[in-house]
Amino acid sequence: MFYRAPRVGYRENMFKMFKFRSMIVNADKVGPSSTTKSDSRLTGIGKFLRKYKLDELPQFINVLIGEMSVVGPRPEVKYFTDMFNEQEKAILSVKPGITDWASIWNSDEASILEGSDDPDKTYMEKIRPTKIKLQLKYVTEQNFFTDIKIILLTIKAIFSKPEIK
Repeated sequence: MFYRAPRVGYRENMFKMFKFRSMIVNADKVGPSSTTKSDSRLTGIGKFLRKYKLDELPQFINVLIGEMSVVGPRPEVKYFTDMFNEQEKAILSVKPGITDWASIWNSDEASILEGSDDPDKTYMEKIRPTKIKLQLKYVTEQNFFTDIKIILLTIKAIFSKPEIK
């Protein structure tokens, strides 16, 4: 029922992020880190869970045990954080979150990756540069009111595609 995804968190500490299982067992060992909507590793219920971001709900367990916060840069796999330059390492100076500016900007990553022969390469070229920029924006501008705004925009993004200006 649960998948515990290894992620890099606050101060580069590894932790296991809770998610509802949306893919076959050992999917991380038989395919890329990035997932398209038509990925053959997705289960039927997994497609539904991902469409409405329900697979993310168990991350509140990570919030309760202090590994994540509700708002903060989305945690990444080590493969991608190992690529951080010195400036980008600032992203790891705050607790990772369930949602952030990048989650709102790109609330349907799977659609962008759809049809790609190499989803990880497409992620690196089309998603990662803006995602990093927005995560750094959060690190430098974080405050209570920003967090409330991000939470409200996240709820809206689940049902529509707002743009950040």
